[in-house]
Amino acid sequence: MAGLSSLVLLAVLARAGREMYGYEIAKAVKAEGEGGLIFKQGAIYPVLRSLNALGLLESRVEASAFGPPRRYYNITDEGRKALAEWQFAWRDMREFVDDALKAGITPGGTGNEYQPSA
Repeated sequence: MAGLSSLVLLAVLARAGREMYGYEIAKAVKAEGEGGLIFKQGAIYPVLRSLNALGLLESRVEASAFGPPRRYYNITDEGRKALAEWQFAWRDMREFVDDALKAGITPGGTGNEYQPSA
């Protein structure tokens, strides 16, 4: 799930084209998800710190007039490269899973397919 979270966070920042602070990123992820977050809002911050430590994001702290200081994140050139690679890998994985799921529900299967409990 952390890899998927990283992919989503990099994509949000790349699409924004500007730096964003953590809560702003969380709101953008939620808005894009339409069905809710795939991960809890609090889980975003460790992933952002990890991406920052890997050099895929850069960050800066700015004092806030209301509340604690805010850390702003922006995607780096290395982050854009990683995003492109991860998007390609995600497409391959999604196609693989979709094909596997289609194969598992075709008529005339072996009878050993997963049957959800009622």
